[in-house]
Amino acid sequence: MKKIFLCVAALALTLTGCKQQTAEADAPQDNNAPTGLSIAYIQLDTLMSQYQLYKDYSEVLTRKGTNIQNTLAQKQQTLEKHVSAFQKKYEGNGFTTRDELERAQNNLQQEQNDLQALAERLNSEFNAEQARINEEARDSIQLFLKQYNKTKKYDYVLVKAGDNLLIANPKYDITNEVVKGLNKRYKGLPEAPKGLKKMGEDKN
Repeated sequence: MKKIFLCVAALALTLTGCKQQTAEADAPQDNNAPTGLSIAYIQLDTLMSQYQLYKDYSEVLTRKGTNIQNTLAQKQQTLEKHVSAFQKKYEGNGFTTRDELERAQNNLQQEQNDLQALAERLNSEFNAEQARINEEARDSIQLFLKQYNKTKKYDYVLVKAGDNLLIANPKYDITNEVVKGLNKRYKGLPEAPKGLKKMGEDKN
């Protein structure tokens, strides 16, 4: 949880390829018609670092992750103090009966179980929220690209992440144009800041 990673697992989109190829197969051949596919690509690292939605959501997740860590650390410290007090009382023969000793042991065990259950619940909630954010970000990008491609008419828009594209001609790089459009669209959504504020509230 020390690092927050957002990913667009399905950003490699086939926007119009299959439909266009089918139409071309059924249409009469025209030797003067342009040949070949129209392909562009987006650099994932740049998209994630410059798309404001990613930056806002990363900040929210980082803050929530820190809150979870702090909550668990405080409860762990409390448990350790109780264990230390128990050990000190035990070594000083402070328990007058066996029942008293067993109750104290059971209380410590229950406190430890509660802490473990809390950690599992908070981590599960965090992972679910991160998955939801990834899906929301992916949907946002796909929706924008569908509108964007109505005029651009690309057959394929690919994602360049690391070395998954071994050769990529820079003239087909539409990253800056897409990021600019995404940020303009995101800035125009008045509900986005409210959603971020609500999502960032600490409910531990």
